[in-house]
Amino acid sequence: MANVTAAMVKDLRDKTGAGMMDCKAALTETNADLEAAVDWLRKKGLSRAAKKSGRIAAEGLIAAAVSGTDGVLIEVNSETDFVARNEEFQKLVRGIAAVALKRGLSDVEALKSAAYPSGGSVAEALANAIATIGENMNLRRAARVHVGHGVVGQYLHNAFGEGLGKIGVLVGLESSGKREILAPLARLIALHVAAASPLAIDAGGLDPNAVAREKSVLAEKNAGKPAHVLDRIIESGLKTYYKEVCLIDQPSIHAEHGGKTIGQILKEAEAAAGAPIALKDFARLALGEGIEKRDGDG
Repeated sequence: MANVTAAMVKDLRDKTGAGMMDCKAALTETNADLEAAVDWLRKKGLSRAAKKSGRIAAEGLIAAAVSGTDGVLIEVNSETDFVARNEEFQKLVRGIAAVALKRGLSDVEALKSAAYPSGGSVAEALANAIATIGENMNLRRAARVHVGHGVVGQYLHNAFGEGLGKIGVLVGLESSGKREILAPLARLIALHVAAASPLAIDAGGLDPNAVAREKSVLAEKNAGKPAHVLDRIIESGLKTYYKEVCLIDQPSIHAEHGGKTIGQILKEAEAAAGAPIALKDFARLALGEGIEKRDGDG
């Protein structure tokens, strides 16, 4: 009987997407003949990952993991919402988020290459899940928020249990103030971000192209007006735009704040916290945003 090496098992996994133990069994049964092992897996219905990879995966889960001054969000897509309710899938998504948090990773390719706790890489854990559950899955995005001193707050909308949901938000508050003030404040702002979808913390963080487009729209809508009037209209219009898309300028969604902006709320909280509070960073991932389904995909 031929000796089945780890390299052979890896080659077969890469080729079929089947689980490690299934690949080892296939090679053992076929005397380490790679092509015969592929056929063996196909006959057993275990070579499924490759066949599923062309299917649109727009469902799934967002996971958040936070520890002290560090937090991560990841998006793992599946083909159907049914899979998002699968305990094994949920365990996988939480596991990937834990790896991202431990390694401080927000780069998807680096995260896929990172070691997964049960063995192999994150990419291999995904391939095993595809073969086991029978749907295409994709680690699509990751984000990280870190502060030197202070807190990272999280909020998950449409939660599926601890650390899982359909929209995930992280908010980083940089401050040496009291944690019992900062932590609920960060969560409150995270809830606002989930609902209000800001594009940046302030105007300086906006994409210059987006600002240029807004100016262009304002200019076209007011074409024909004298130049000095047009300048004032554009300036006023941009202030309105910033209030709509810049987190620090947005009026809080919470009625108890009486229309105060997030910036005003932060400033007022400094007295209770006992130190200045800076909104350093935020991240928001909404499940499936930007994915276009093809006709026939569930």
